[in-house]
Amino acid sequence: MDAPLVLLVEDDDDLRTTTRLVLESRGFRVVTAADGEAGWTAYLTQPVDLAVVDVVLPKLDGLRLTERIRTDGELPVLLLTARDLPRDQVVGFDAGADDYVVKPFDGDVLEARLRSLLRRRGGAAPSRVVERDGLRIDVDGMTVERHGVPVDLSATEFRLLTAFLDNAGIVLGRTRLLELVWGSTTWGDAHVVDVTVQRLRAKIGAEHVVTVRGAGYKMLRD
Repeated sequence: MDAPLVLLVEDDDDLRTTTRLVLESRGFRVVTAADGEAGWTAYLTQPVDLAVVDVVLPKLDGLRLTERIRTDGELPVLLLTARDLPRDQVVGFDAGADDYVVKPFDGDVLEARLRSLLRRRGGAAPSRVVERDGLRIDVDGMTVERHGVPVDLSATEFRLLTAFLDNAGIVLGRTRLLELVWGSTTWGDAHVVDVTVQRLRAKIGAEHVVTVRGAGYKMLRD
């Protein structure tokens, strides 16, 4: 089954790109729009499973877009806002939003909120389990077993593992890994990537992720 498809409507280019990368690194597919009208068109033409909508948008603001979506159907909608006043949240819920996240937000929190919405919708977030060379990886449950023994991974290590899984056979440079795992190329540097890769290899087995000298790392195809 395909991963859930998220409609992300955000007019800030940097935040839209960062949020897309964060969601993709956590196993979602993402279609983006930079204004409310484009978001409405994407909603009508794409088989989206849920929407993440900024409140303040050009052409059609997020509240009006949410009202349109709610009038048309039952698609879960999560609003993004820079305001944290109770009145603002009430207005959002009155427009038909299912949940609310205040910017700046943590990627883990956003993921948890979205998966909760999918579960409430009726189990639209099935568990994805990958088995390869002694590893059993439950992507959505965020659990790993190595030869039947549970492996304790941090959230960052698990995101790194899923990035390699989703790109098996492809060399991922350090800059690309910063985007996929940390959601930004400015958050860290090559050293933090190298250290995290080494920790992951020590836990799951060095044979699963190989170094490509001068280029980066890759997970071998199963």
